[in-house]
Amino acid sequence: MPIPHFKHDRSWKSKSIGQSRGSNTRRRVYSNVDTRQAPPKKKRKSNKGTVKTLLPYGFILTAVGILFVLFLFAWYSRNLPRPDKIIDRSVAQSTKIYDKSGEHLLFEAFDTERRTIIPLGNIPEHVKQSTILIEDQKFYTHKGFDLRGIARAAIRDILTLSTAEGGSTLTQQLVKNALLTNEKAISRKIKELVISYQIERKFSKDQILQLYFNEIPYGSNAYGIESASQFYFGKSAKDLSIAEGATIAALPKAPTYYSPYGSNLDDLLARKNYIIGLLEEAEIIMDTEAQTAREEELEFSEKSNLIKAPHFVIMVREALAREYGERQVEEGGLKVITSIDWDIQQAAEEAIENFAETNAENYDATNAALVAIDPKTGHILAMVGSKDYFSDEIDGNFNVAVQGQRQPGSSLKPLVYSVGFEQGYTDKTTLWDVVTKFGEGVDGEDYEPHDYDLEEKGPISVRTAIQGSINIPAVKMLYLVGSGNVIKKAKKFGYTTLGDPNIYGLSLVLGGGEITLLEHTNGYATFASEGIFRPTVSILKVEDNKGKVLEEWEEDEGERVMDEDVVAQLTDIISDNEARAPFFGEINNLTLGSRPVAGKTGTTNDYRDAWMMGYTPQLAAGIWVGNNDFSPMRRGAGGSSVAAPIWNRFMRAALEGEEIERFKKIEIEYPDKPILNGGLEGGTPVKIDKATGKLATEDTPESFIEEKVFQTGHNILHYIDPDNPLGDIPDENDRDHQYADWEESVQRWMEENEWEVNEDEIPVEDDDLHVPENKPTISIISPSENDTVSGDIILFKAEASAPRGVSRVEFYVDGALVAEGRSQPYTGRFIPDPTQANGFHELRAIAYDDVDNNESAYVTFNLFLEKSGLSVDWKSPSKDEIIDETEFPVQIELDTPEDLSKVEIFATPKENPSQYTLIRTVSTSSTSINTFWDTVPGIAGEYEIYAVLWDSNNVPHRVEGLSVILDVPEPEQDEE
Repeated sequence: MPIPHFKHDRSWKSKSIGQSRGSNTRRRVYSNVDTRQAPPKKKRKSNKGTVKTLLPYGFILTAVGILFVLFLFAWYSRNLPRPDKIIDRSVAQSTKIYDKSGEHLLFEAFDTERRTIIPLGNIPEHVKQSTILIEDQKFYTHKGFDLRGIARAAIRDILTLSTAEGGSTLTQQLVKNALLTNEKAISRKIKELVISYQIERKFSKDQILQLYFNEIPYGSNAYGIESASQFYFGKSAKDLSIAEGATIAALPKAPTYYSPYGSNLDDLLARKNYIIGLLEEAEIIMDTEAQTAREEELEFSEKSNLIKAPHFVIMVREALAREYGERQVEEGGLKVITSIDWDIQQAAEEAIENFAETNAENYDATNAALVAIDPKTGHILAMVGSKDYFSDEIDGNFNVAVQGQRQPGSSLKPLVYSVGFEQGYTDKTTLWDVVTKFGEGVDGEDYEPHDYDLEEKGPISVRTAIQGSINIPAVKMLYLVGSGNVIKKAKKFGYTTLGDPNIYGLSLVLGGGEITLLEHTNGYATFASEGIFRPTVSILKVEDNKGKVLEEWEEDEGERVMDEDVVAQLTDIISDNEARAPFFGEINNLTLGSRPVAGKTGTTNDYRDAWMMGYTPQLAAGIWVGNNDFSPMRRGAGGSSVAAPIWNRFMRAALEGEEIERFKKIEIEYPDKPILNGGLEGGTPVKIDKATGKLATEDTPESFIEEKVFQTGHNILHYIDPDNPLGDIPDENDRDHQYADWEESVQRWMEENEWEVNEDEIPVEDDDLHVPENKPTISIISPSENDTVSGDIILFKAEASAPRGVSRVEFYVDGALVAEGRSQPYTGRFIPDPTQANGFHELRAIAYDDVDNNESAYVTFNLFLEKSGLSVDWKSPSKDEIIDETEFPVQIELDTPEDLSKVEIFATPKENPSQYTLIRTVSTSSTSINTFWDTVPGIAGEYEIYAVLWDSNNVPHRVEGLSVILDVPEPEQDEE
């Protein structure tokens, strides 16, 4: 409360200046005389003369005093800063680092003062008035200082024997903080008054107020209201509520004492409510607004929230310092827009945190890291360098994603296999998963890798090898394509930590090299972008404190580093959940429901590193789990168990609500070599004629060809030269030097697994039954070429003969089987569908002998159908009725026209109308027909029941029928 003004009181000598406890007796002060003897009374004289005598001296003293004060002001005003220096001086501003939207402040980089300059118009009116009412209610009326306020403060300081009461206006506070010091001295106060007066003459009140709000300290290195708002509430000053604004206004009086993070929070809240009361009293806000503001629960930013996405922010800050210098970063007031998507970053942090405790308890995994990249731009959308940046226990501020070089385990295999696809290998290429010696390794010992389950699976496809993360085939693929070629390709994918291939040997494909999570994720992003490499991007835009753009990201088309069809082949494999299911189960953490996703896990042999890498067309993400001190996790801490759950949770959250995009699909063109196209997996497949048991030829009909697999086999080096896998099969003298060791392991496995080496049983003679001389001959008698045929029932006729005899003749119209004849002359009955188009159609007649030697004849005929106008009224069954086998025989009822010679009722499957069945022929003069469908068809599905009406001239007319659905069991087939 303001201190009351003292009034002149002539009875001061009798004024009470003290009071004893428990007594109402006043102490009086008298003049300095002896009270033991009364002074003699004298005649009172007039003091007018005395006043006249002293008056000149009073004027002199007053003049001297004024001159003295002016001298003091002049003396202390010498060399004072010019008032316009407050504008011209260079004010240190902190650098602001934002997310990609520019709305979420991630960090302020500063030297000693956290400061952001904002215009007065960005400060809400209630915030401005809160400050004026609590600090300087006469701001808009005084000339820079308040003499009554200064006097009041001086008296209070004298009474309290302190210098606590300053009596400063907002202008004085501005001068003190911007141009002077906080020194408690009269000289500083005089300077303050002089400059304040000069500033008031030079600037408007709103200009002064804007300067004030951008200069005043609010505690914790926060200078200016914008930095204070961001620091204490994590929002811009323009967004402060009434309660938040009043809280900010309460701080300048004693920023340390009233700090929300100190022990005097209750006092801060009381002062906040007092300011709200001032706003209400001044009618700045309504009563209801005041009550709401008092009741508002304030949420102060956690101190840990003073930096968000810390590992990413520190990486960006270091990049800025390299580009612009440390001083510019700390004092230049840069505005930096980064690539971070705040929603995706939060999803990343939540996913890491969600599994942190479980992984620590179950697997002794104390740390994890995550990187997410937009493959279409290279933007880093999320980065978590460790599960807790502020944890000293795990060395949390170490950025594993960027600084940590760790072994990737099997997560590097897709890169190796993709190089193989470039050279001609395919997803069907056969590789033998058998323990194999690969010669001397980098440690001088024989290199003999094993699978994680220590089992051998024999001949398997590349697709199976990748999805099962099987080690031995991967090592063989690396040998086939060459370590040097893989590392050369890795560099094009952005990997910078892989060096001389001789350092790693063949263990490279199992994670023998060390890479960073950031570069590894961008490698997978390159797969996601169909082979287009884009450098990672962390900074999108940098502006100086004047708004001038210093740098801005421009879209990069990227560099093609791998053919899109090769990438599509790899993506098809590692997105194939059906192939993955035998190893991970149908429901696993590498799937995202209906959203197509490609992924690969990785685990080092000693469980020091576990990885999960994967992508959709619009997002690539990588997870690493392990310990910063390189200590091993507990056995079983593989990529699928500790990293994949984090990846799955993150990807689902990050892609929620996003459009489902699909990977490019291609038809893979497989080479002719059986070893490359899957022809040798499981043995040697051979096509054999079923009738003779000999090798099928081009004359052997498909109906007589069967494929047998003879359990024989050789390693892949038996069929290819690694330098030219698509070339000729090498002869015995030109085989690769690894051939003997690889072949030995294959032959051992076949013997141990009782594969009969029966190469001698493979037929070598060709089929001599299906030969040209045994083919039938055939000609079509009716119709002739280009004949016009009409009617609802058309007869086809052909003549045929064969050395082994003709077993049947089949008639096809436009490729669809419509009839079959089994005796000479060979005839077929064609009942055109009512929807059959008039015009020319192709008739093909095929004659077969007893072993399906066949020959064809062709004619073209012109179909001309006229609608007769006849129709029937179907009574039973109902249209679209569902009929099961228990309802047979099915009653057929219909009404027909008069004067018919007979009625034929047919049923035909809609999918194959040529396979019609005659239900019944009715010869009757009655117009009402009631009969039954006795035989249950062997094929379920939709059928049409229709009728052919034969008129009195014995001319057939097909009439429209009705559809029914047969729900009948399929015929059982014998097991092979």
